[in-house]
Amino acid sequence: MLRIRLARGGAKKRPYYSIVVADSHSPRDGRFIEKVGAYNPLLKKDDPTRVTLKVERIREWLTKGAQPSDRVARFLAAEGLVAWKAGSNPQKGEPGRKAKERAEEKAQKAADLAAAAEAAAAAPPAPEPEAPAEEAPAAEAPAEEAPAAEAPAEEAPAEEAPAAEAPAEDAAKEG
Repeated sequence: MLRIRLARGGAKKRPYYSIVVADSHSPRDGRFIEKVGAYNPLLKKDDPTRVTLKVERIREWLTKGAQPSDRVARFLAAEGLVAWKAGSNPQKGEPGRKAKERAEEKAQKAADLAAAAEAAAAAPPAPEPEAPAEEAPAAEAPAEEAPAAEAPAEEAPAEEAPAAEAPAEDAAKEG
């Protein structure tokens, strides 16, 4: 199938397009049959040389069955060669499949947490207060032992400091 489409040229960040008639299977900038126009997107929109078309040749190719690409169809519609209408893509703003799955998982986790909070608030704790009361002193005992173990460690350096000063004072008295 023949297509009337853009073939990119120009330098990096300085695009220039040729409007060409090419086979639909050939690469974008590859082999083409005929060059039928040019498009320079760097020029202002009201510049007459922004889009140049060989209208007679394009008419011939259209009668032979060549289909314009969407962008070229816009240019041809401005010349009155074809009727172009904007495409409708209602799924354009929709998230993809994986994003939907992630959103569902997140909503499920939030619902589970809310249900657990409701269950905890609605159900009064029955025999559970007795069991934690027995465990509480056992849990507090190691907490009390840890500061006691740290206290002698803090006192030991304080005792060493006066002992270290004593020989220095003795040496001062001798001299």
